[in-house]
Amino acid sequence: MEPAEGPGALGFHGDEEIVEVLELGPPGPDDLAAEMEDVDFEDEEPDGPAWETEDDNDEEEEDGGGTDGMEAQDDSEVTFALHSASVFCVSLDPKSNTLAVTGGEDDKAFVWRLSDGELLFECTGHKDSVTCAGFSHDSVFVATGDMSGLIKAWRVDAKEEVWSFEVGDLEVSSWAGRGTWGPFPSSWGLPPRDTAPPLPVQWMEWHPQAHVLLAGTADGNSWMWKIPSGDCKTFQGPACPATCGRILPDGKRAVVGYEDGTMRIWDLKQGTSLHVLKGQDGHQDPLTCVASNQDGSLILTGSVDCHAKLVNSATGKVVCVFRMESAAPKAPAGEGEEAESNSVESLGFCNVMPLAAVGYLDGTLAIYDLSTQTLRHKCQHESGIVQLLWEESSAVVYTCSLDGAVRLWDARSGKLISEYRGHSAEILDFAINKDASVVVTTSGDHQAKVFCVQRPDR
Repeated sequence: MEPAEGPGALGFHGDEEIVEVLELGPPGPDDLAAEMEDVDFEDEEPDGPAWETEDDNDEEEEDGGGTDGMEAQDDSEVTFALHSASVFCVSLDPKSNTLAVTGGEDDKAFVWRLSDGELLFECTGHKDSVTCAGFSHDSVFVATGDMSGLIKAWRVDAKEEVWSFEVGDLEVSSWAGRGTWGPFPSSWGLPPRDTAPPLPVQWMEWHPQAHVLLAGTADGNSWMWKIPSGDCKTFQGPACPATCGRILPDGKRAVVGYEDGTMRIWDLKQGTSLHVLKGQDGHQDPLTCVASNQDGSLILTGSVDCHAKLVNSATGKVVCVFRMESAAPKAPAGEGEEAESNSVESLGFCNVMPLAAVGYLDGTLAIYDLSTQTLRHKCQHESGIVQLLWEESSAVVYTCSLDGAVRLWDARSGKLISEYRGHSAEILDFAINKDASVVVTTSGDHQAKVFCVQRPDR
């Protein structure tokens, strides 16, 4: 039998058994990619904005984009890509939940729109990595702080700087912590601007009801400013970094944790320490995080020692200590090996049930029942947890981790609800909006991403 001719012909043998079928149809992505290999493109700078929408990401995937030829999963709706290095922090404006501020290792901070990633303005003038950023309670101001100790405040609607302060300009000594407002007199003999050592900003937080900013620095002091007047008050801690802090919901007190394992509850008006937890009541290693429940009656502290302590804020007494059985913060290592470390990285209270969540560097999410002071669920991640956040009106806790994923967990059952991916490096910070429909993440891949959360019960 003569061979069949033509591009669509079938090959037959003997009793017409089909030996080979040549499919006809439109060319697939692989065919298109093969055809494009011989086409040269000139290198051109993109004319579009430095953000990408989901449609842009889809187009890139169709064109064969992705790491090492693999299509990377990207569940995000918007990607903000103006940073040129790791993005360390993110915060959403509390009034409208339509704006984000991000700060990064590139010494830059940007305020941008969540819906499409459009840049509103850049917070210029920083001299080191921007590690803290946040909006005031009414979204009128946004503040940014960097590792050199420079803090700036901007009026959002005018897009202009209204105040700045460099904590490295001042060498805090015996006069600190007196609890008096006002600029520091020149008679105190403070060091000149160019000779003062830098004091990196460890953390920064806005007051929940006023235009007042609180920050902790590497010298152990906490600073409080009225914005934009700049009137200042200081709270003198031990001679070690103030590693974490939180203003309590009543707006009258703040809890600050320190590198030496101590914790202090401060009276913000009087500038005095109400309670000090140290020794057996304190931690054995540096504090990493603090949180309070909705009415501020309970405080939870976390530390490198892998313990989380529940504290009564009115009495300063430790109610209980949560310990993870598997936690091994100082495991011995053989010669030439690195010791495996673990620590409490993030924690928080549920608003609708007596539950607390603690996230560990070894990837464990522990859900504790506060009424019985027992472990309720243990949820394991593939890699270390960086931060956790609770939804405001449900028993759902969000985690972000070093594997670049955001996960939602049902704290009642301990079950994973959903997972969102899109980053090619670890997630370093994230925020959720009020109705928990949007998650914004920042990463070591130089990007911030906006994810729309889909939940079956909504």
